[in-house]
Amino acid sequence: MRPTLALTVFLATLTLAACNTTEGVGKDIKSAGGAIEKTAQDAKK
Repeated sequence: MRPTLALTVFLATLTLAACNTTEGVGKDIKSAGGAIEKTAQDAKK
């Protein structure tokens, strides 16, 4: 029973870490998109 509990805790921790990583990547992509959009609008002027 103990190995199962340890595995469950490990997988839960891994899942939570992956969620934070995915959220960070999403923010980075959004930021890059904003920079590209600003550059395009500046070039349009």
